[in-house]
Amino acid sequence: MSLLSRTAAAILITVVGAAPLQAESLDVHIGYLQWVPDQGPVLSNVIPEPEDAGLRGAELAIADNSTTGKFLGQTYSLQSKVADSEDAAVAAFEAMRKNGMELFVVNAPAQTLKTILDKGGDNILVFNAGAKDDALRTGQCHTSLLHTMPSYGMLTDALGQWLNQRRWNEVFLITGPTEADKGWADAFRRSAKRFGLQIVEDKPWTFDADLRRTASKELPLFTQASDYDAVVVADVRGDFGEYVPFNTWLPRPVVGTQGMSPVTWHRVVESWGAAQLQNRFRDLAGRDMNSEDYAAWAAIRSIGTAVTDLGTANPGEIRDFLFSEKFQLAAFKGRKLTYRDWNGQLRQPIPLVHPRGLVARAPFEGFLHPNTEMDTLGFDRPESECRING
Repeated sequence: MSLLSRTAAAILITVVGAAPLQAESLDVHIGYLQWVPDQGPVLSNVIPEPEDAGLRGAELAIADNSTTGKFLGQTYSLQSKVADSEDAAVAAFEAMRKNGMELFVVNAPAQTLKTILDKGGDNILVFNAGAKDDALRTGQCHTSLLHTMPSYGMLTDALGQWLNQRRWNEVFLITGPTEADKGWADAFRRSAKRFGLQIVEDKPWTFDADLRRTASKELPLFTQASDYDAVVVADVRGDFGEYVPFNTWLPRPVVGTQGMSPVTWHRVVESWGAAQLQNRFRDLAGRDMNSEDYAAWAAIRSIGTAVTDLGTANPGEIRDFLFSEKFQLAAFKGRKLTYRDWNGQLRQPIPLVHPRGLVARAPFEGFLHPNTEMDTLGFDRPESECRING
């Protein structure tokens, strides 16, 4: 037998040996629930998030899972509900549960997520693809809950590392009035202590004026201080933060929720094959992929990765696999991603971006950790009370 023939035979034996002799069909049903409370009118020209943010990422992941699944006899389907109230979201969840659904991706506030988990009963697996609240990762953890959306702490630690690396150690913090603003600002205050930053001014934004006409007068006076290296803005919904750049008392960079921002995902991320993901998403949705889309996509791709290896859609077995050393998610971020076994958070690099470009990616070299530098972002095991995996 020639060398070519022997090589072909070896490949055939390997492929046949690796595949089941008779692949059994497997239907994988995933529920997607979304409820984003009405943010009310904003006093700026901020571009609103698309109403289908998250849902489109879930749909792309179903398509990606199906591409692999069709060779293994696995069929993926998505049942989705974009609700207009918390009650409607919970009712949709209960209806899905009655129909036997066990795997869920949820883009909703933390309280809604907790209500869903309380009503879920045993043998479900829920992925949080929306709520950034640190409390869900530090003390209010649930054994059936995993997080593909980074926490506020992960995002602000990425920013804190960058500021420390640049030696921009003195910052002026402006915090908006919403609960999300306060959650982001609290996380940043923790990050500032963690990475040796000094908050020289910590001021709440209490104005309700329309800054589209008065920003050049109001903001220089508001940001008066003897000195600072950067202005940090906590304005999640965009009431005033868009007008802070170029209107500060001192000529300083603006970072935070506006200016240069730490995000889960952004259209300017293109390395490590991300451009291909971005293009496929644009073909599907007719717009750019955002953080909610990416978090939902990562959740369903996690399920698909587990099902491919296990050959089952059992939530308990999928959960165990996701916490095992066998699991690594290829997610276009330059690293294989894994889940923290104490609180269910997906470890992932955080891009720091401005609207038209990628600035950097955290974690940064020099911030050391005994296990993985990915755990320098967010709450490490000793900082969390959660132990959801034993």
